[in-house]
Amino acid sequence: MAYKDMHQFIDDLRKKNLLDEIEVEVDSNLEITEITDRVSKTYGNALLFKNVKGSDYPVLINSLGTYERLNLGLNVEDLDEIADTILDFMDITNYATLINKVKSIPKLAWLARVFPKKVKKGACQEVIEEPDLTKLPILQCWPQDGGKYITLPLVITKDPETGQQNVGMYRLQVYDEKTTGMHWHLHKDGREIYEKYRKLGRRMPVSVALGCDPATIYSATAPLPKMIDEMIFAGFLRKSPVDMVKCVTNDIYVPANAEFILEGYVDLDEMRLEGPFGDHTGYYSLADMYPVFHIEKITRKKNPIYPTTIVGKPPMEDCYLGKATERIFLPLIKVQCPEIVDMNFPLEGVFHNCVIVSIKKAYPKHAQKIMNALWGMGQMMYTKMIIVVDENINPHDLSTVAWKIFNNIDAKRDLVISEGPLDALDHASNTALYGHRLGIDATKKWPSEGHTREWPDDIEMSEEIKELVDKRWKEYGIRED
Repeated sequence: MAYKDMHQFIDDLRKKNLLDEIEVEVDSNLEITEITDRVSKTYGNALLFKNVKGSDYPVLINSLGTYERLNLGLNVEDLDEIADTILDFMDITNYATLINKVKSIPKLAWLARVFPKKVKKGACQEVIEEPDLTKLPILQCWPQDGGKYITLPLVITKDPETGQQNVGMYRLQVYDEKTTGMHWHLHKDGREIYEKYRKLGRRMPVSVALGCDPATIYSATAPLPKMIDEMIFAGFLRKSPVDMVKCVTNDIYVPANAEFILEGYVDLDEMRLEGPFGDHTGYYSLADMYPVFHIEKITRKKNPIYPTTIVGKPPMEDCYLGKATERIFLPLIKVQCPEIVDMNFPLEGVFHNCVIVSIKKAYPKHAQKIMNALWGMGQMMYTKMIIVVDENINPHDLSTVAWKIFNNIDAKRDLVISEGPLDALDHASNTALYGHRLGIDATKKWPSEGHTREWPDDIEMSEEIKELVDKRWKEYGIRED
């Protein structure tokens, strides 16, 4: 059953002993980060800081920072369950005959419940007050950060042409009690909507939700096509609609059960220096000029909890959100590239730096076709390294993948260098926003690919001897710890 709000998720974490509650006073300036980083690196629990210096509000952090808690938050035993559901809906054979169409009706019926539901009242508006961000326990995460940052915001905007809302997660650097930066990258949907308002010459309304149920939080990070509303996707993950309530000062609808809502606007002609910020790459992203978010009202629950996260050297909480994207969106990638068997974005690649793909190789240079196809898909264009292996290789087995790369490649033949867009946070390229990407073909080479020498077989024991040893294993008396 879907979580109604963040409080309900916290209650479940508590019942399952997946939450540590810290009663002593802690400082939101660096101290919470250091505590959380140590816990995150040892795959520890979610943390609820109940006594944060200078604030009346508790802080929840690392709530989705393991596969177990991420699965719990999304109400699945395994993330592949969501992928399998998507794949099942997309399977045309399910609807090919009249009998199959009839059989599909019960399966499809619950999809009517995924659309967001507008309500007149929401818990997020139990208290309406003048903005003062100094009252919130907002973190300064790392020593060289430009200031305090809101790191888990659901930034909600409305397309002035279509009326469709967009939800994205963009960090907000706090400048004072009423203003923050708005970190819209060039390639993001929020930035595109911002540019539309600039052309119209109209002030841009923006609302920010802080503290929602896990499915709604994840949906704000998901690389969805522009025509799909993030709140519809959240409803799909929850299997129940997200209640939405109209803001007090603008026409934007926000999750009714959020902990806090920041309502305001972005002035189209105002830019301010934002950053540096200790980012998910494990490095500081550099300071640059970004739009400014002016807050006109803060609405909240009577007893809210402030949600936050930290990013830095992996593994951290954001890595698991990235893994959710890997598993959930694999079926959509397979629609365009059905020869893909599986894929893995290693945590060390921090989302965009590396993906390992296994394929059913069917023709010469098939691996290069996959590389170019992936570089042409949405946010996959940022992927700095694509490694392609044969279908019998598990891309999640990094040791075997490394063995195949180190032994199977010829540098001149199997390395592909492509020039194209890069993530705005990439610091290695000489040029901002674009540079060079590397493809590695680690598949077995065929004579038709110009490899005329005999390709050796992998060393494998015969099945007969494996079965013999399995049967006699206890006889050998070998100790097992």
